[in-house]
Amino acid sequence: MRTKEFFGKEILNSDIRIIGKVHDVIFDEDTFEITDLVIKKIGISEQFKSTEDLIPSELVKSVGDKILLKDDDDI
Repeated sequence: MRTKEFFGKEILNSDIRIIGKVHDVIFDEDTFEITDLVIKKIGISEQFKSTEDLIPSELVKSVGDKILLKDDDDI
């Protein structure tokens, strides 16, 4: 998957709740592997205050139309 294909994808936690959208990616410059996803929270309160969070790539369970994160049992 190309890096640009991550941008704008919704991130779902293990409870299948949307926690944000991919705003940027961080990658290792030596291996070109994605190390973190930068997400922006979505919702009414987030329109007034912009917040970003980092999601380590090892927490990603699957990538498709949306990105699903692992639950505690998967880690």
